Amino acid sequence: MQQSFDLFFVSSNPHKYQEAKKILQSFGINLGFFKYELEEIQSSSLKEIASKKAVQAFQKCKKPIIIEDDGLFIDSLGGFPGPYSSYVFKTIGNKGILQLLKQNRKAKFVSVISFCDDKTFKSFEAKIDGIISKTQKGARWGYDPIFIPKNFNKTFAQLDTKNDLSHRYKALKKFSNWYLNKLKSND
Repeated sequence: MQQSFDLFFVSSNPHKYQEAKKILQSFGINLGFFKYELEEIQSSSLKEIASKKAVQAFQKCKKPIIIEDDGLFIDSLGGFPGPYSSYVFKTIGNKGILQLLKQNRKAKFVSVISFCDDKTFKSFEAKIDGIISKTQKGARWGYDPIFIPKNFNKTFAQLDTKNDLSHRYKALKKFSNWYLNKLKSND
């Protein structure tokens, strides 16, 4: 039996999809995965990067889609790696980030969810403040082992509740509210 999806998450990253799927299920949205390596433009704006990816993803998938682009912005590094987070993670990883930091460890994660179908394009942005830990803690993917959200003493990788408070959760919640209202108004 073929499964029906409300929309598709387009990415080459199955970890992001799994997080988004769990979060959107809690809002009653059934998310499919369209694995595709999207071209990433070079820009200092996450929203611009996400917008270009969403249009490209819809053209490829031909069904309603969302994409997610996010970045880790570290205050003492002038917002670096920011929109270049994926590339920086692949090249220097968490160890490299930890070696760059001295005293000021303030940081934030920003997520942009962009939706596109044949009539509508819309983006939703959210952030979470925190700090960079002094060592890697926990075993999840990406920067999760070094990011400690504000008012917590554990990294995202150590928290069982990450999907209830992360930047991705907040952006997906904004998207869900809009999307569910959009579906109701089309009935």
